[in-house]
Formats: sequence, C-alpha cells, structure tokens
Amino acid sequence: MGSRGRLAELFRFLRDPHLVARFQRLCGVRGGFSGASRRPLRRNSLTDDAGQEFVAENRFLYYLFTLGAELGNEPFYLSFFPFLLWNVDALVSRRLIMVWVCVMYLGQCTKDVLRWSRPASPPVVKVEMFYDCEYGMPSTHAMSGTAIPFALFFLTRGRWQYSLSLGLALAVCWCLLVCVSRIYMGMHSLLDVMAGVLYSALILLFLLPALDAVDEFVLTGAYAPAAAAALPAGLGLLSFALDGWSTSRADTAQILGSGAGVALGSRVNRLLGLLPDPPPERLPLAPPPLAAAGPAAAAAALRWGAGVLVLVATRALMKALVAPALRRVWAVPEREVRRARRGARLELPYRYVVYAAVGFNVLFLAPLLFRFLRLS
Repeated sequence: MGSRGRLAELFRFLRDPHLVARFQRLCGVRGGFSGASRRPLRRNSLTDDAGQEFVAENRFLYYLFTLGAELGNEPFYLSFFPFLLWNVDALVSRRLIMVWVCVMYLGQCTKDVLRWSRPASPPVVKVEMFYDCEYGMPSTHAMSGTAIPFALFFLTRGRWQYSLSLGLALAVCWCLLVCVSRIYMGMHSLLDVMAGVLYSALILLFLLPALDAVDEFVLTGAYAPAAAAALPAGLGLLSFALDGWSTSRADTAQILGSGAGVALGSRVNRLLGLLPDPPPERLPLAPPPLAAAGPAAAAAALRWGAGVLVLVATRALMKALVAPALRRVWAVPEREVRRARRGARLELPYRYVVYAAVGFNVLFLAPLLFRFLRLS
C-alpha cells in the first residue's frame, strides 16, 4: 500500500463512528435505538428534532463534558466576552472577539463547502441534538475551544503578571475539555476534532500578528465604521450562498453581526472614553491585591449583572422589532413564516441586526450605564 493509500486508511479510521461509540461506552454512555426509546432531550427549535434516550452511568463525566460543550455555545459567549470587556481588559477582549469571529466564520463556511456528515447513529449515541443538522467537518467547537484560550494566552502574555506555565496549562485543559466533549456528545468524529484544532492553530498563526493593525484601524480609521458594517454583511451573504439551509447559517449571521456591533461600539466607546485602555507605563498589569480582591469582585459582579440585563433587554427588544418589520417588508403571510425564516431574506438580516445591536451595546449602552451608576 502506497503513502496515499495509508493516508486514506488513516482518514477512514479517524472518521469511523464506531471509534466514537467505543469512547462513549468507555465513558459510561448507553443508548437505545428503537423508535419507542426516543424522547425530547435538547430539542432543536428550528428543525424540531429531538435527542435520543440514553443513560450516563458516570455522572461526573456527563456533567464535565456538558460543561465542555457549553464552552462553545451562545450563552457562554454572551457571558464570557462581556465579562472580560467590562471587568478585565477591554483591549484584549476586543482583539479576542476579532479572533473568535474570524475563526468561527471560516469554520462554518468550510463545513458548508466540504459537506461531511456527522457520525452515524447508530452506533453513535446522540447525547446532544441541537447542532445535528449541521455538517461535521471541521468541528467549530474544537476551533473556538482552541482559538479562545490560546489567543487569550498570547494576548495577555507580557501584558498581565501571571505564571506563564499556569496560563499555558489552563489553555491546554480548556482546549482538551471542549474537544473531548464533542466526541462524548456524539457530535463529531476524531478527524473532525483534530482538523478543527489544526485549522484554528493555522488561522491564529496568521491572524495574531495582524491584530494590532486591525484594532488600530477599527478605533481610528476613517473608513472603519463603514467597513465594520458592510464587510460582515457581505461575508454573511457569501455564507448563505454556500449551501442549503442549516443552523450553521443562523450561527454565522449571529457571529458576524456580533463582530460588526462590537467594532462599531468600540469606536463609539473610544470617543466617549467609557472603557479606556491603560497607558503603556502601567504595563504589565497586575491583579488587585488580596485586600482589595473582595470589593473588586463585588464591583465586577455588579457590572456583569447590570450589563447582562442590558444585553438581554437589547436582544428581546430587537427581536420584537426586527422580525415583524422584515415580514412586512417582504410581505410574508403568517402561515409561511416558519418556512421563510430559513431564507436569506429573513434570516440573514434578522440575525445580523439583532446581534449587531447586542454587540454594539456591550461597548456603548452597558458602559454608559456603569458610568451613570458609578460602577465604572
């Protein structure tokens, strides 16, 4: 067998769903595949598909890998990025969001170009169903689980005072937890996860050196506001043309909208001086001393709580306004709304505008509220 044949054999082995199923059994996951055993666990609100009945014999691993899976889902992003922006380091957070947007966009588009299916069930137990209608290669959970911790490590190295070995170890553990969780959940093959890690590392290799210039352009460039609004929208149109409907298109529109909103909000934030970057002479930054840790944590919790309320209200208000407006613009009858939601005319502007408003208020309305409440 030649080298090409051996490589093809390796690919088939790494894509084998029985490999995923064996890992699940090793972790204590047992499932039934008869029609009578199916019940709704985590229902997909768009496709109405439901999860499969299963037994998790090792509850610790079940909760551990559920946590790992949530590190790549929307509630985590809506909590984690704002917390960093409001309480830790706005500069690092802005650049980390740029990394996340680029990595996730490229990953989602690559899925729709390659169109590789997820592991077959049976033999795999579908512990999670929410993303099952998307393609599987590469794992975007693995991509974000690689990009976020390692970009955070490289962006804070030399800027914050902490143990580099500890920071690197935490990044590796974060990455491993997210990656292994995707196999445990039955969502990806080993090849999907490995490709996601390597793809993300390749993107970081080229993107990290450019972040200084990109961030400076966003904050000071004359054409930055127009580019921040138009470029993500154009990329969204491109992604919607790649394939038929899937939940990845909605996720892509949300990610691009969030990135556009954060970019525009960063510009306004800088003009108003709401979250100023520390001057260079203060670097490297140090965590608060132990005596001040309690009050600092309390203030951070208050900021985060007040800010999240702003974001939740923004999302609810924009959803209530944008969806009916789009239906009126395109004259969509009520009986056809569900089908029309899967078209670019409704889904792209709806997701994009709603999450652009959320991203904008992360850096505008929430910090403005902190100033008003004297929580800055």
